[in-house]
Parts: sequence; C-alpha cells; structure tokens
Amino acid sequence: MRPPTMLKIQKKHLLALAVILALGLFLRLIVFGPPKVQVVRLTPQDLVTQIYGNGTVEAKVMINIAGKITARLAEVSVDQGDLVKRGQVLAKLDATELQAQAKQAAATAEKAAATIAMEQANLQKAQAGLLLAEKNSKRFNALAAKELVSAQEAEQYETAFLVAREEAARAAAALNSAGREKNAATAALAASRSRLDDTLIVAPEEGVIIRRELEPGATVTAGLPIFLLANPETVWVKANVDESLLTGVTPGQPATISLRSAPGEKFPGRVARLAWESDRVTESLEVDVAFTPALKNFHLGEQAEVLITANAKQGAMSLPTSVLVTKGNQRGVWTVIGNRLQFRKVVTGLENNHFVEITSGLTDQDAIAIAAPERLQKFSEGQKVRVSK
Repeated sequence: MRPPTMLKIQKKHLLALAVILALGLFLRLIVFGPPKVQVVRLTPQDLVTQIYGNGTVEAKVMINIAGKITARLAEVSVDQGDLVKRGQVLAKLDATELQAQAKQAAATAEKAAATIAMEQANLQKAQAGLLLAEKNSKRFNALAAKELVSAQEAEQYETAFLVAREEAARAAAALNSAGREKNAATAALAASRSRLDDTLIVAPEEGVIIRRELEPGATVTAGLPIFLLANPETVWVKANVDESLLTGVTPGQPATISLRSAPGEKFPGRVARLAWESDRVTESLEVDVAFTPALKNFHLGEQAEVLITANAKQGAMSLPTSVLVTKGNQRGVWTVIGNRLQFRKVVTGLENNHFVEITSGLTDQDAIAIAAPERLQKFSEGQKVRVSK
C-alpha cells in the first residue's frame, strides 16, 4: 500500500498533465488551428451609384447693367438682394440738360413741319400758274400762226409761260429743301428723346440684384456698370468631379446639393451640362448641376457639394464590398467549399459604399468568406477554415 503523500503527488502530476494536454489542444484548435470565418451569400439589394463633386454656387446668366450716357446719378430705387421685373426702373440719371435739348429739338421739328406746309402751298400755287401760262401760250401761238393776233402778243404769253415754269421749279426745290430740314429735325428730336429715355436705367429681364456699384450723386459714364443682375432660374453649382468617376454621368441625371449655409439640408438638382475641357492640374472636369426647382435665396460663390445619381438598380444580386479581394488586376472572392477556401473571379456591376453588384462568377448558393480585409488578403487557395455560425 502506497503512502498518502505519494498518492497526492501522483494526482498533482496527473492534473498538471491534463491541463497541459487541454492547453495544447486549445492552442492547436483555436490559436494554431484553421482560421474562423463567417459566410455570406448573394442577396438582392437596391443599389444607387452616387458620384461626389464640390464647387461653388454660380449663375449662368449674369448681366452688368450700365448707363448709355454720361450724367449724374440722381436716384437709385433698388439695392442688392432685391428681385426686379423686366422693364422695372432701377435708377434715374439727371435729365435737366437733356430735357432742354429735347424741348428745343421739338420746337425745331415743329417749325420745319410748318415750313413744309407753307412750301407745299407755294408749290401748288406755282403749278396752277404754270398750267394756266402753258395753256395761254399754246392758244396764242396757234392764233398767231393764223395771224389772228400779233407775233409780239404771242411772244409775251410764251415769256409768261417760261417765267411760270421757273417759279414752279423754285417752289419744288424749296419744298425739297424744307423736306430735308424736316427729316433732320425729326431725326434730331428722336435722338434727343432717345437720350432722354437713356436717363432711365431699367432691368433688361427678371432677376436678383447681386451688386449695386454706385450711389446717388456719382457720375455715370457710358458703359460703367451700375448694377449686377443674376437670373435665379439659371443658378447652379459648378462642381469639380474627378475624371475617373465620370463614366455614366450625363445631362439630366438627378443630383443632391448641399450648401455650406444650410447644414443638414438637401436640395434637389439635375446635371445641366458637362465641360469639354478638364483641368490639367487637378485632373477634374467641371459639371454644372442646376437646382430643381430654382433656388430663390442664394449666395454666389458659396461652397457647395453635389452627389450625382449616375446609376440605380433594384434587386441587384450583391455582396458586401468588404468581401472583395484583388489579385493583380482581377477582383474576386473566397468561396468556402468543404471548409476549404477557393478563389473565385467575379465580374462586378453597380457599387456603393456598402454593397457591390455581382454580375457573373457566383450563384446565390455559393458561400462567401467574410473576414477582416487584411485576413482576406492573406488567405491562400485550399486553405482550411472553420465556419462560425
């Protein structure tokens, strides 16, 4: 019979051995055993591909409203931020001198019209005298030929006819001269009235006053801008989009616009046009995204961001983007077949931040390994794995 002390020592040895064996089994199965993975399968997803761009708020139609004449700015009736209508009077120039000129031109034109009337009456009188003189001359020449009147008497009537013809010619010339003077006076009056109209600065079309350049009392010269007008219907975001993301972007596609002045608020928009020349330094292309509906309260030059919906598809058979592995130029996934890994090349379609469409290479029955990206990249063909539930 063994001593109790020896039995206790043997039990301790057996317990230690059991612990070592259990630890070894744990290390073999858990630490140094096949890696544990989860699996996913193709599932239908509604995918939307959005392309990001940033830029500034601008207006396609911007008009500098300037004076056409040199004059003092007498009155300004609008300020920046005001919405104005087409034809609305925005400002008035001093018209004192031009009003006097227009009054003088009107008087000259009126006098020329009166002269025309007088010369027309003179011409009518001269033409009537000419007809009578011609008739008498012919009659007395005929009588003289028959020796019924003397040749001297017939000659007197011939002379009277010649004088009447000269008077009619002078009357016609005077009327023509009066006509030219009247035309000149009428043109001068029209020009004077046009210059007078130019003292009214009007809006060429509906829009918002972006800037007011001058104040009352300033001297306006021809061509000097007084206002800058923008048409709110043409306000858009001129966004810069990376060239590599432009595939599929076309005019008319919907977009979402975010403004720095309205954090958290989204404005609907659409792609209006794409530039034809890229920036050679930033390798980006300018894409104009219009607000739909038009933005009434805007600030030109404000920073903005756009998300363009380039493509959308409902029920696309998809996987999480995190399961994709790139080998060389080929994208693929690790499938799990009998607890072993097999690399499967795939063809992808639409893609967003979370899911990617698989157009070929897999079926909805294939089990796809999912793990941390760095682990997926280190997996090898035929490697054994443990699938966790």
